[in-house]
This record gives sequence, C-alpha cells and structure tokens, in this order.
Amino acid sequence: MSAPTAVLFDVPGPRARARNTLAGAVTLAVVLALVAVLVWRLAATGQLDARVWTWILYENVQLAILDGLWNTLRAFGVGAVLALVLGALLALGRLSDHRFLRSVSSGVVELFRAVPLVVLMFLFYYGLPSAGVNVSTFTAVVLGLMLYNGAVLAEIFRAGVLAVPRGQSEAAYALGMRKSGVMRFVLLPQAVRSMLPSIVSQLVVLLKDTALGFLITYPELLFQAQYLGSNATLNSPLIPVALVVAAIYIGLCLLLSAIASWLERRSRRNPAVIAVAIERPDGT
Repeated sequence: MSAPTAVLFDVPGPRARARNTLAGAVTLAVVLALVAVLVWRLAATGQLDARVWTWILYENVQLAILDGLWNTLRAFGVGAVLALVLGALLALGRLSDHRFLRSVSSGVVELFRAVPLVVLMFLFYYGLPSAGVNVSTFTAVVLGLMLYNGAVLAEIFRAGVLAVPRGQSEAAYALGMRKSGVMRFVLLPQAVRSMLPSIVSQLVVLLKDTALGFLITYPELLFQAQYLGSNATLNSPLIPVALVVAAIYIGLCLLLSAIASWLERRSRRNPAVIAVAIERPDGT
C-alpha cells in the first residue's frame, strides 16, 4: 500500500498555497500572452486568411494527410509493441540472478541508449544494403524505434520493479513462491502503477520520433507536410500545413494521455493480485 501523501512531504500552509496560486496565475498569463502574440503575428502576416487555407479543401490533399497519419500510426503501433516487449525482456535480463544475462542485457541497454535514433535509422536503411540486406523505410523506422525506445523502457521497468519495497518480495518468498511467481503476482502489479506515467511519457516520445522517418523518405506526417507546404501549385502553404500537422500530433499525444489515465483508474479499481499469489504459492 502506498504511503499517504502527508508522509512524503509537508502539506503547504496558507502562505505557500497563496504563492503557488500566484505562480500558477503568472505562468498562465505568460503562456496566454505568448499565444496571443503568435496569433496576432499570424493574422498580421495573412496566415489566417481564408485564401491561405483553401488547400485543405482539395481531396488529394486530405488523402495525403490521412496517408501520412496512417503511416505515422502504423510505425508507432508496431514500434511501441516491439519496444515494450524488448524493454520487458531486457529488464528481466538485468534483474536476472545469472551474471551472464545481466551483463549481456546491460550492454545492449547501454549501447542502444547511447546511439542516436536517427543514426539507427540511417544504419538500417542505408547501411544494411552494403551488406546485401535491403529493408523498407517502414522496417528501418520500426527497428530504430524498437531498439532505442526498448532500451529506455528497460530502465523504466527495472527501476519500477526495484522501487517496490523489499518486504513484499521477502514475504512472497516466505510463502514458498518461486521467483517467477514473485515477479508476476507481487512485484509487477505494484510496479506497473508507478511506472505507468513514465511508460506513457516514453510512448509519447516514440510517437514524435516517428517524424525522423522523414529523413529516410518514410511517408509519415512530416514528410507529407514538407511536400504539401512546398508545393507551388498550392501556393506553398508551409505555415498552415505545419499548424495542421502540429494539431494532429497534439491530439494524438492527448489521446495517449487519456488512455493512460483510464488505465490508471482501472488499476486502482482492481488492486492487484497479492491475494491470487497467496492462494497459489507455487507461482504457477
């Protein structure tokens, strides 16, 4: 059971609450002022005029944006699943009792965390053909996303498991459970709740990292935005196209956050599974 909030830090008094409220109000005012200046400059330069936005009415333009969105979501979905699986496997390897597995897993994590993602994409798409292996832009993007983000997620998973109080695992071992059962029924259910915000943050990073596929001509949102924004037939609507694509990315990130909040509420309604572990001490 998590410690009460009051145990973790002092509850702010009236003066502290007043300062926090004032700081929040000032921050909000500054942000609103910056947004107002941006909107004013866009309006002053004619970027909000209806004639500048006629490009979005063309069916081919809409289809191009939808195609870019589909390619972005496709790369994100496959990359996220593979990165989560790889991260979980590497985390288990780093938590293993076998020194060889710990060493190999640690080496893989440190290697792919240190290599920039764009270098991985270039290596897969432009480097592998020199070794006789040709991959598509989609495969190169997904492999890069999987390896880089999987290495980062491995550290998140490992830190989440190690953050569970040691007494939880000691009590489970005292009941006769094996390590696999302790991990599945005791440590992971408690760790997931604390790891969820970090996992979602990394998935948001992964979603935005799909835009790096533009550099190897993968036709995702940024690639389509560059094509449409520089199209002289459409009067080169670079800023309007960029605003539309930015709004799409913001909407996708907000959707991820909403899904994470739903999962967190669901996990709180179904606290986990220590009771199941007690009923099945063999860990099977």
